Amino acid sequence: MKILYFECNMGAAGDMLMAALLELHNNPSELLKKLNNIGIPKVNVTSAPAVKHGITGTHVKVLVNGVEESSDMHGHSHSHGHEHGEHKHHDHSHEHSHGHGEHSHSHSGYHHIEHLIGHLDVSSEVKKNALGIYKLIAEAESHAHGVPVNQIHFHEVGEMDAVADIVGVCMLIEELAPDIILSSPVHVGSGQVRCAHGILPVPAPATAHILRDAPTYGGNIKGELCTPTGAAILKHFANEFGSMPIMKVSKIGYGMGKKDFEHANCVRAFVGETTDSKDEVVELMCNLDDMTPEAVAFTQQLLFEEGALDVYTMPIGMKKGRTGVLFTCMCKHDLRDKMINLLFKHTTTLGIRENISRRYMLSRKSEEVQTQYGSVRVKIAQGYDITKSKPEYEDIAKIAIENALTLADVISEIPQK
Repeated sequence: MKILYFECNMGAAGDMLMAALLELHNNPSELLKKLNNIGIPKVNVTSAPAVKHGITGTHVKVLVNGVEESSDMHGHSHSHGHEHGEHKHHDHSHEHSHGHGEHSHSHSGYHHIEHLIGHLDVSSEVKKNALGIYKLIAEAESHAHGVPVNQIHFHEVGEMDAVADIVGVCMLIEELAPDIILSSPVHVGSGQVRCAHGILPVPAPATAHILRDAPTYGGNIKGELCTPTGAAILKHFANEFGSMPIMKVSKIGYGMGKKDFEHANCVRAFVGETTDSKDEVVELMCNLDDMTPEAVAFTQQLLFEEGALDVYTMPIGMKKGRTGVLFTCMCKHDLRDKMINLLFKHTTTLGIRENISRRYMLSRKSEEVQTQYGSVRVKIAQGYDITKSKPEYEDIAKIAIENALTLADVISEIPQK
């Protein structure tokens, strides 16, 4: 199993996360070239070596119309409200520990961000993840300002900078293709920061809102270490927060922040493999005796589409001699509440039981092999001194139909692992 682990001992910002992931990529310059040509207006992204406390890493710079984002723009927004009939601009700008300086720029709204990302020349998966991250930011800023999401606005330079950081991270994660993404507890900094409204606590309200339910800590470093953009990227992608797991690390990336502290200001990203893997899954169960088979099948398919690991039914006998089904959904811990909501919404059950199960897994990967009839994807599972392989059903079925063969005929043409 391929694991990506973020170490956030000095917090996280979008540019730091992108820089760390760039160091894990086999061709960083090619990735940046692609990023600069996907259609983000007026943006140019570059990277350069940076040294913090004797450690060499990468610093990413995003220029918008030749101007680099400043501390007051990165990941922060402001709302547009109405007071006594006047249109007031609530400038949510303040200094945080990964930036410098101030600029005055125009701004646009959340729906503009949605439109922009939706029209970028990237995959649908990158668009989906980028929009999911921006939704976390917009909802947090909406909560912090007490206004609807459609009244949240972003500074032009900070907006485009954050789009570049977020989309760049999404592109890198798509190409690195980890099976699971983990993060350490997040160091958010401590103390207070000055903004246009006065003095705000650290973490900033939007960052604190995004990182609810994630482990965070303050420490002795004064200043804002984790930006809303960094927080949203971690919250969106991290399957779990905790200690680094047992893994065979193959590469380490260092993403450097702008400012200097007594500690090296960087995010570290580790990528590696585990072979003998185990984790915990949630089993949600309910008994059903008053649903049609079609309704049960519909719910099964919906849960799979929403991220369930497995969904299955078993015939059971219920009270008063009625036949029924035991409906079971297996999922990760972070999807438990979502799956419970879907089960109550789409089944007739009035109660759901939960078991926490330990799961042992073989690491999995997919390879493409050539046969005389065309290519076939083969799933390979390894671990515990065992290797198993199995061709993708859709591939062999397609070949069998097109060539009037049996499935066994096609399978016999596939080299055995």
